Amino acid sequence: MLEQLLQRYRQGDRLAVSRLVSLAARGEQLAEIAQALPAPSSPARVIAFTGGAGVGKSTLIGRLIALAQAEQHKVGVLACDPQSPLTGGALLGDRFRMGATEDDGVWIRSLATASGRGAVAEHLDLIIRLLENFGFDVIFVETVGAGQGDVAVAALADAVVLLLQPETGDDLQWEKAGILELADVIVVHKADLPGADQTAAQVRAMLELSPNRSVPVVQISTKKGEGHAELWKTLLGLPKRRRLT
Repeated sequence: MLEQLLQRYRQGDRLAVSRLVSLAARGEQLAEIAQALPAPSSPARVIAFTGGAGVGKSTLIGRLIALAQAEQHKVGVLACDPQSPLTGGALLGDRFRMGATEDDGVWIRSLATASGRGAVAEHLDLIIRLLENFGFDVIFVETVGAGQGDVAVAALADAVVLLLQPETGDDLQWEKAGILELADVIVVHKADLPGADQTAAQVRAMLELSPNRSVPVVQISTKKGEGHAELWKTLLGLPKRRRLT
C-alpha cells in the first residue's frame, strides 16, 4: 500500500501526496516515508507566518499566493489549525480565509494542531519534505497563533514573518516572549487602522536594541491592497537557511 502511494507520488499524483501527508500527520509509517524521500534537487523556500489570532495571517497568505503564482511558482500551504475537540481534525477556519483556489500550481492543506504543541502540527518537518520533493518551490506555513511562545516553527523555515496590528499592545507582548528575536520580517498588518505608524515606529525602536540584526518592518493594508508586493520582494531576497537532511 505505501509503496504504491510512493510510486504514484513520484509520478506527480496529487491525490497520492495528500494521502502521504495524511499518514505523516497521523504519525503513521514515518520512518518508511522519510527513507523514501531523497534530498530535493532544488530546495523550496519555506516561509512561516506567526502572530496573534485575528491579525490576518490567512488573508495575507492568500495575497502572497497570487503574487507567487504570477511568477510561476508552485505553492504549497500548510495551515496549522486548532484541533477540533469533537473530531480531532482541523477546524479549517484559516484555510477558508485565504480565499485561494487550488489548481495545478497551488496545494493547500489544513493540519490539526493539538494544544501545547508550540502552535505547529506534529511531524511538520516530514510534511514539508513531502511537498518539497513533490516540486513545490514555495511553501507557506501558518501557525495557530494562539500563544506567545510560538517559536517552534523557526527551526523548520527559511524565514519567519511576525504579524502585528495597531493599537493592541501585541508588540510589547511579543518582545517579552522573545519572538522579535526570531522574526526575519515584521509586518504591521491592517495598516489602514489608526496607530499603524506608531506601532511600526515602536517595533523599529525595539529592533534597534539588537544592532547586529537587520529586520525589515513592512506596513500592509489588505483593505487598500498596499504593501504586499514589497513584502514578497523582501521575502525573496532573504537567504535560505534551513539545513536539509
